[in-house]
Amino acid sequence: MKYAICNETFGEMPLDQALQIAREAGYTGWEVAPFMITDDVPSFTADQRAAYRDAVSAGGLEIIGLHWLLAKTEGFHLTTLDEDVRRKTSEYLCELARLCRDLGGDVMVLGSPQQRNFPASQTEEQAMEAAAACLRGAVPTLEECGVRIAIEPLGRGEGNFLNTAAAGRDLMNRIDSEQVGLHLDVKAMSDEPTPVPQIIRDNADVMMHFHANDPNLLGPGMGDVDFRPVFEAIKEVGYDGWTSVEVFDYSLGAETIARQSMANMLAAQT
Repeated sequence: MKYAICNETFGEMPLDQALQIAREAGYTGWEVAPFMITDDVPSFTADQRAAYRDAVSAGGLEIIGLHWLLAKTEGFHLTTLDEDVRRKTSEYLCELARLCRDLGGDVMVLGSPQQRNFPASQTEEQAMEAAAACLRGAVPTLEECGVRIAIEPLGRGEGNFLNTAAAGRDLMNRIDSEQVGLHLDVKAMSDEPTPVPQIIRDNADVMMHFHANDPNLLGPGMGDVDFRPVFEAIKEVGYDGWTSVEVFDYSLGAETIARQSMANMLAAQT
């Protein structure tokens, strides 16, 4: 199994120090939230991209891709009925695909609930069609860059769009591109009535990426979720992508989160 960790876990810590902690804990992949490296993706130069990529590589890890794609941005929305905003959102996803390629990654996790939730005046079907149209516009650039988008279902506590893996598959099928698949997240799957291992089995054919975490916002094994059957299902279906640790509560400190998460994942497989 290949293990990665999300870079926002380390906050403002110097990059070399963060990479050392991650490497020594056993991670080999580095997942990037764009807002952690630039406030303006289009103006983040080729030299800056190369420098960041090379720094991560020199630190002993590889950049696997991006997540939090639309977080801390303005003027973008996935499900809006405003065609101009959707067009701009699609164009921004293309910018992110080029960034992902330049950094050496090949997958972008599409979560960002605030930029996809839809108002009561809009139906879920309208939201689905709007999102599909937005993502279709990015497919040619995804193909050109060799980058994939992994649609991330999120629990009801995050919003009202794509609350189940089945809904994520529905959106994915409407786009009908090999560049678009499904991302599964333990915290989010825990909100579904179907057990997490069964969701993994049901969606193994389209699972592009995987986040290990807990509904308590901490890392894998740091809450109530039993990760033994989760990892059994991952191995059973032959998933060979990255398992990436993504937390939302940083109160324990980055080093503790990184080390304890890894120890718990390894222990769950013994």
